[in-house]
Amino acid sequence: MKQRLRQLFSFILKPLESGQVGPSYKDSHRTVLKLVGVLFLVLATVSATALVYTGKLGALIPVLVFFGIGGVSLIVGTLGSDAAVSKMWGNR
Repeated sequence: MKQRLRQLFSFILKPLESGQVGPSYKDSHRTVLKLVGVLFLVLATVSATALVYTGKLGALIPVLVFFGIGGVSLIVGTLGSDAAVSKMWGNR
């Protein structure tokens, strides 16, 4: 199942998985990346609720941005290699 999901999201994972694991990588970085992804998806849900109540299309921009950031964070946090997670954190 994990391999199928990795193939499905390979367009996100391949650019991030090239290279090496950064020197300051820790296992907790993956956990925090997943948590940040969930928080951004919650923000996307709140923004979508505001979009429905206000009816203004300008509220669609935060929904798309928060959903995109949250989705990529969760995909990399759950399916990505250590190098991908390290690259999301910035290899410092």
